[in-house]
Amino acid sequence: MRHPGVSSVEFAEFYAASKDRCLRAAVASGMRSEEAEDAVAEAFARAWASWPKVRKAESPAAWVVRTAVNTNISWWRKRRHETTTDATTEQSATEIDGSTELVDAMRLLPPRQREVVVLRYLLDLDTATTAQSLGIAPGTVAAHLHHAIAALREQLGQHEGMPS
Repeated sequence: MRHPGVSSVEFAEFYAASKDRCLRAAVASGMRSEEAEDAVAEAFARAWASWPKVRKAESPAAWVVRTAVNTNISWWRKRRHETTTDATTEQSATEIDGSTELVDAMRLLPPRQREVVVLRYLLDLDTATTAQSLGIAPGTVAAHLHHAIAALREQLGQHEGMPS
């Protein structure tokens, strides 16, 4: 698909610079690595299809992650009556900063807290951009982040690498 005034090189550079971070963020949001790979690939395809709009977003990478998460949720909603999963067998080979324990702990967070942590720390968005990406107030971002960090500290114990 060709977009007038937009080169495919621009999108290719965005993809190359963002794909690994987006994949780590999708896994941290609670997806298994195989699901995350599929959802992120679909999200990048949708980003290219809507690139004139997506490129103007405050954070195109956050758009991709949000789209990947929504794609995964939609997929599971359509199939929830067709499949069952055994949560004890779901192990992710993908690590975030070398810590599968952190990924496991993040999966225990409520979805909104998990989204805030992913956007703030894995995609390195500021509070205002995180709020805009999620459609919530900046104060709500701060509250979710506070509760998420407290829960992660409790689950993992106080580690030096934990954000404050």
